[in-house]
Amino acid sequence: MTIPRTRYRCDHVHLRSRDAVAAGAFYVEILGAREIGREGVPVSRVILDIGGLTLFIEQAPDGLAPSAQAPHLGIEHIGLAVEDIEATHADLRRRNATIVSGITDVRAGLRVLFIEGPDAVRIEFLQRSDAP
Repeated sequence: MTIPRTRYRCDHVHLRSRDAVAAGAFYVEILGAREIGREGVPVSRVILDIGGLTLFIEQAPDGLAPSAQAPHLGIEHIGLAVEDIEATHADLRRRNATIVSGITDVRAGLRVLFIEGPDAVRIEFLQRSDAP
């Protein structure tokens, strides 16, 4: 007898921030995310949609330690696929994003770049193409 396997799907990524509203504004202004909700008065959570990924940005309590510097254990970065890494790089520079590493050719068919988001969250942009 075969036991049916549970099927999983991504529901959300949850970040904690020293300033959830400002962090939400960064993702909207720099990455074109769409704000889909806020919870609490004052705001305790900002909810965004980034290309189909739901991102919860939760207001962190005072005294919470900052993120570890990458690389580190646990979720290290958010990866976003793009069609044109050169155009993405130019757009991020125009928007004054903090570029952590410029465009890197990881291997044939994979080019990446990283920026730093609020609260030391690293964001990777990937352009994948058919390798020759």
